[in-house]
Amino acid sequence: QVQLVESGGGLVQAGGSLRLSCAASGRTISNYVMGWFRQAPGKERELVATIRWTGDRATYADSVKGRFTISTDNAKNTVYLQMNSLKPEDTAVYYCHAPILIETYPWGQGTQVTVSA
Repeated sequence: QVQLVESGGGLVQAGGSLRLSCAASGRTISNYVMGWFRQAPGKERELVATIRWTGDRATYADSVKGRFTISTDNAKNTVYLQMNSLKPEDTAVYYCHAPILIETYPWGQGTQVTVSA
C-alpha cells in the first residue's frame, strides 16, 4: 500500500512563497518518480513538477518553471515543493503522487494553496 500526506499549504499574497511537503510511505514508493499535481476549481488535475528520489532529473510545467523547485529527502521519505513568486492562478489544491501509480493507489487529502491578488 502507498500513503501520501501533503502539508504546508495556506493563504499567501501574490509574490509570496510557500513550501509544501509530502510524506510518502509504502514499500514500493521509492522505486518511482514522484510528482506534484494541482487542481484548481472547475479544472482538471495537472502535473506541475516531477523528480526522482535520487533528487535529479527534475521537470516542470511551463507555468511554474523558474518559480517552483521540487526536491526530495530520502531519509524522511519526503518530497518538497518550494513555491516562490506565487500568482493568483497558482491557487489550487496541491497533491503529490507517483505519476505511474495514480491509477493504482489513492490520492492523499491534498493541501490548499490560496494566492490573493
